Formats: sequence, structure tokens, C-alpha cells
Amino acid sequence: MRIGDLAARTGVSVRSLRYYEEQGLLVSTRSPSGQRHYTGDEIGRVAFIQRLYAAGLSSRTIAELLPCVDSPSEQNSDEAFERMVRERDRITDHIGELTTARDALDRLIDANRDHRARLLTPTSR
Repeated sequence: MRIGDLAARTGVSVRSLRYYEEQGLLVSTRSPSGQRHYTGDEIGRVAFIQRLYAAGLSSRTIAELLPCVDSPSEQNSDEAFERMVRERDRITDHIGELTTARDALDRLIDANRDHRARLLTPTSR
């Protein structure tokens, strides 16, 4: 199938499919006129790539995980597992940093609210 067909069947833009190919996540064959052609297997691969992106993984990380799919083995499975755990830990750390930043912003908002209330309250003289 051509790239437009794959895009329609997966709900992924043609631009994204081209990007996946540039990043080595997706492979096509080329017709003599240079058009990309894909097999039906690529539908499942694109869905899998989309799931990995939805989990917050970068294209580089996804490329590191694909050997588990392309060449299943105990070693590839172990490496993919360890990589996913590291990514989860990275995301957890980032959540902690975001929570700290949010809490600091909440304190600033409270201080601003108190300051505004003092400005709006008439003073007795």
C-alpha cells in the first residue's frame, strides 16, 4: 500500500509516517518512480509506535525498543524492559520536579492573593 493508504488506515498523518521512516522506526520499499510502499504488517507497527509515543517516549527511545519487536530474544526483551523502567523513572522524577514547581507557584499565588486583599481593603484612619 502507498503512504496515503497507510495514513488513512492508521489515522496517522503522512508527515508523521515520513518522520517515522526518517527516524528508522518504519521501513518502506520504493517504486521505480520513488513512491513509498508498505506491507499490511506496517499497520500494526504504526499502532505500536503510536502507543510508545503516547507513553511519552522519544523517537530515539522507541528506536532502542524496536529490536525487541523486530528480533525477539531474551536479551532484546530484557534490554527493552530495562529501557522502559529507566524511562518510567525519568518521568517519575520529572513529575516530582513539576509538583515542586506547582507547589512553589501555589505559594506565590497565595502571597499575591493576600497582597491584593490588603490593597483592596479600606484602611481605618
